[in-house]
Amino acid sequence: MSEVQDFIRQTVTDHPVVLFMKGSAQFPQCGFSGRAVQILRELGVKKLVTVNVLEDQEVREGIKQFSNWPTIPQLYVKGEFIGGADIMTEMAGNGELKTVLEEAGAFND
Repeated sequence: MSEVQDFIRQTVTDHPVVLFMKGSAQFPQCGFSGRAVQILRELGVKKLVTVNVLEDQEVREGIKQFSNWPTIPQLYVKGEFIGGADIMTEMAGNGELKTVLEEAGAFND
């Protein structure tokens, strides 16, 4: 197990909501990452940790291996891989994402 995989596992375990994205929540650097942040903000998520994969090529490749998912952004809730922007959009639309986030305590300060 590589240091990158350990870092990713530790990050998704230590924080209730983690978004691996291109850019930051303040300055997303791709449309899908921007959409993902927008969805979480619209739902009222307070406890969001973002990891900018553009700052570290190893993390950028490592997260794809970790989740076995080829694209970024990637949302994790309580250590579990939820999906990317398309899945988040679908889940937000049917109320599923809000339920998952509530169970994780993502709305509490």
